[in-house]
Amino acid sequence: MRTSLKKKAGDRNVERTRRKRRRRVRWGRVFFALLFLFMIVGGIYSYFQYKQGLSMASDGKFADDGTTFEQFQGSLPNNGEVNMLLLGSDSRGEKHSRTDSILIAHYDSKSKHPKIVSLMRDMYVDIPGHGKQKLNAAYAFGGPELLRKTIKQNFDIDINYYAVVDFEGFSKIVDTIAPDGIEVTVPHDMSSGIGMTLHKGTQVLHGEQLLGYVRFRHDNMSDFGRVQRQQEVVLKLKDEVASLNSVFKIPKLLGVMDPYIDTNLDTKSMMLLAKDVVTGNMKDVQSLRLPLDGSFENKTYSGVGMVLDIDLDKNKEALQEFLNDK
Repeated sequence: MRTSLKKKAGDRNVERTRRKRRRRVRWGRVFFALLFLFMIVGGIYSYFQYKQGLSMASDGKFADDGTTFEQFQGSLPNNGEVNMLLLGSDSRGEKHSRTDSILIAHYDSKSKHPKIVSLMRDMYVDIPGHGKQKLNAAYAFGGPELLRKTIKQNFDIDINYYAVVDFEGFSKIVDTIAPDGIEVTVPHDMSSGIGMTLHKGTQVLHGEQLLGYVRFRHDNMSDFGRVQRQQEVVLKLKDEVASLNSVFKIPKLLGVMDPYIDTNLDTKSMMLLAKDVVTGNMKDVQSLRLPLDGSFENKTYSGVGMVLDIDLDKNKEALQEFLNDK
């Protein structure tokens, strides 16, 4: 009798164990089914967002992915530190255009410290194979690669990657990142050379207006004021990208940017940088402008025009210390 009762109790325990296992199996199947469905929906969403962005930018300068410049020979990043050339181009149909904006974006993936260095385009420097010229002439002569060599020769800084942004697509990129606009304080009325009038005061600017804001240089600050505004807008756009809503805009943003940006940045590096931005791990951006105040003279040279004749040693030392946290 006792044996029979034990056997029945044992059978009931076995049955309960089987039911629990079946329940675990079912819930496991439900979880993986939902995960698979989420991946499919996310993939479809990303695809159509990318296509929507691409359709907004189908006439971009770099839509054909072609290039007429020497292949970029930047070294691979060292110890998690990346130096990237950020160049703003406005060819207006010219075959060999100079670049309006020259920045070095530095990022240390260990310390999470981003830094931006603005290089004034009129600095008088040695360009390999071309003698003394304005810095931005290097891009006109040989594109990102010759500009990389020029920076290496004059400032002893290794550049790993480059990105050339066509100003024609700047407004579309900005409107995708910040559809509600970017708030800035316009110091005075701006109109000359930008095809619009921006009035003095604090206001919210959208793509085309913001492009005019960062390109204006017809005042007593000239290129120095323009570089200051460029750094301001880059920092504000970085904050917009870091916002939670921007995570869902990334596929569309990539589609918009694709025809307007020529870059050799690989997908893995791009995703690592994007991860730190959108997760908020990236620290506040530090900035520097070269030449330093008091380290240059305004001069005019035959065949070159007005330049910033710099104290190269002083500016080279400042750049090295800034990037190496000294």
